[in-house]
Amino acid sequence: MAEATRSSWTALPGIRPLTDLFGTFFVDQYGVLHDGQRPYPGAVETLQRLKASGRGVVLISNSGRSATYNAERLTGLGFDPGSWDHFVTSGDVALSLLTGGRIAVTPGPATRCLTVSGVGERNLADALGFGEAMEGEDADFVVIAGSRGDIVPLSTYRDLLAPAAVRRVPCICTNPDMIMLTPFGPRFGAGRIARLYEEMGGRVTWIGKPYPELYAHAAKLAGVTDPSTVICIGDSIEHDVVGAKRFRAASALVRTGIHAALGSEEIEAEGERHRVSPDYVLPSFQW
Repeated sequence: MAEATRSSWTALPGIRPLTDLFGTFFVDQYGVLHDGQRPYPGAVETLQRLKASGRGVVLISNSGRSATYNAERLTGLGFDPGSWDHFVTSGDVALSLLTGGRIAVTPGPATRCLTVSGVGERNLADALGFGEAMEGEDADFVVIAGSRGDIVPLSTYRDLLAPAAVRRVPCICTNPDMIMLTPFGPRFGAGRIARLYEEMGGRVTWIGKPYPELYAHAAKLAGVTDPSTVICIGDSIEHDVVGAKRFRAASALVRTGIHAALGSEEIEAEGERHRVSPDYVLPSFQW
């Protein structure tokens, strides 16, 4: 049973009551289903039960990599691939926008692309046949898809990207997360690197939560025409709750992931900072 709190949200012990209220669930992965290393307790079973309840389940992720890659990774962590209907990543949405001509860039080797990522992947640049730039001085286009903030200081990215930012080389950020989970605790994410690029004068196109293209893509796949029938479950007020609000859907914040250490008053303060509040707050993604 729901328990009203002094806050503007409703506290719930799990997601089961939400299945009586919403027809489609947009579910984040990092910080909700797993911590990057292992599933959160009960998350595998809860996702299965949610799908078995007959509700639509769409996994949405600020990942610069493809849905196929992310789905395989989830399966490797023990999740049942039959427990969701669709998987949408910001990387796939960015590729769709680029190939569809909605972002002005010329595919092919004449465009030298500098890719900033976590483990050296260049999947977006490779898909478009871009040439490779190793330094900001050589770049015609910049993709910021990941961060190595657990081992590399932000100043390293400043030095790498400053020459491109000064020339106002167009940049696309396929992972707007400002904070990422690492084995060493929260560290700055790709979104912070992209924000730095803007601070240095560069131009950034943002793809992913909380921006509208990812939600529109997920809604189209799921056949959603009325956002009020959707609830978005995530661990970030800045990305998941703000994104849900912009999409005009409901939101549920889990107290795992990047806000795991925050108490209720701190969650309220974070919500006030972004001028939103979750509709529901849960201890974790559990039934």
